[in-house]
Amino acid sequence: MVKIGIIGCGNLGMSILNGIQQKNPQAQIYASKRNTAKLEAYASDTTVITSDNELLIQNSEILIIALKPYTLIPFLQEHAHLIDEKKHTIVSCATGIALKEISSAISKEVGIYRAMPNTAASVNESVTALSANDDPLDRTSDVVEILESLGTVLKIDESLMESATILGACGVAYVLRFMRAMIQGGIEVGFDAQTATSIVSQTMKGAAELIIQNGTHPEEEIDKVTTPKGCTIVGLNEMEHAGFSSALIKGIVTSYSKIS
Repeated sequence: MVKIGIIGCGNLGMSILNGIQQKNPQAQIYASKRNTAKLEAYASDTTVITSDNELLIQNSEILIIALKPYTLIPFLQEHAHLIDEKKHTIVSCATGIALKEISSAISKEVGIYRAMPNTAASVNESVTALSANDDPLDRTSDVVEILESLGTVLKIDESLMESATILGACGVAYVLRFMRAMIQGGIEVGFDAQTATSIVSQTMKGAAELIIQNGTHPEEEIDKVTTPKGCTIVGLNEMEHAGFSSALIKGIVTSYSKIS
């Protein structure tokens, strides 16, 4: 396997590191962060923890860059002299930074991928959107293999990367906020917080698996549990009267407007 470098192990970078280690413990990894204290637990015979990005670049082939978007271009410009066209491939996880901007910052013919995993990578359940430019080293299969260790990979056109960010990355927060509300409702109708959390978590997981395994539309599965004059339909209707679907759609569109 190619040697992997993960630059910027904040929440997302650490999730990627953890996901790769869990799925492929033999992967050769360099992982960097300015303050490495929180990364030391990940150090092993095959994973080197460092604050030295030059060392990481020199010892890696596929560079997964999980820096904040506003720091990505300055970082690439500063380290461009270390990028080797015959050795390196770049995978950027930065929101809103186009392939052409990354290529311009490096000024070299290097394979560049944009990937948008989410924090569920740490439990190997991410959905990762992927787009790329021409890769002279033809490492698409290597990049996909790495990202598949984090969960599901979907190849999309770059023009949809911001949309994928909203649904896949920001979407984790939307789903968790929905779960929190369900848990609060569960407490109000009699459960303790721990039991309500267990019920809601498994219910969410089961609902997702119904769609994934059956290949059905959510409304089709809703129809199966909404009986005439039943408690499910009155609850759903009350949520819709309060603007449930509308609020969620507006939130998604507003988030998209922020990064597009």
